[in-house]
Amino acid sequence: MISGDVIKLASFVVVSAALLFVSRKSLRTFRSHGFFRYFAWECMLAMFLVNMEFWFQIPFSPPQLVSWFLLIVSGVLAVHAAIYLRRHGQPDSSRQDDTLIGLEKTTQLVQQGAYQYIRHPLYASLLYLTWGIFLKHPGWTVGALAAGATGFLVATAKADEAECLRFFGPSYAEYARKTKMFIPFLF
Repeated sequence: MISGDVIKLASFVVVSAALLFVSRKSLRTFRSHGFFRYFAWECMLAMFLVNMEFWFQIPFSPPQLVSWFLLIVSGVLAVHAAIYLRRHGQPDSSRQDDTLIGLEKTTQLVQQGAYQYIRHPLYASLLYLTWGIFLKHPGWTVGALAAGATGFLVATAKADEAECLRFFGPSYAEYARKTKMFIPFLF
């Protein structure tokens, strides 16, 4: 019989290979938002695998309830943000930037929906996902991974902002001045 640790390690390797494939162009360009996002994804994957066995333990404890809230908000925000990017951002595959993947190749600045309050709803959803996973079974290992994912997500957002400023110019600077990064009205 294969042990749980072997299955977790094999899962980590397989999913990491897929993430590496998706991020391959970004990883060649240090300081691209995809470079930092890859490492945030890796931290989140490791956290998920470490906390996987605790996912449904003590389901009505305060940490579990807050965890589920964050996970639900994360999912809803990710879907909402993706729909608004596609609908209002007018992605165009001819946009010249090899570090961008499909949905990111927007040609219009999106300022509707969640984007009118926060600049990075997709990265915010990953941040909420990170802390939702952490709260499944808090500990030093997952805490360090959550801190790492958070740092990488902030670096991702900062790099994305530099890219957007280059592409959209002063209109993005004005938009950034009026909105928060991840949490409406706070941060």
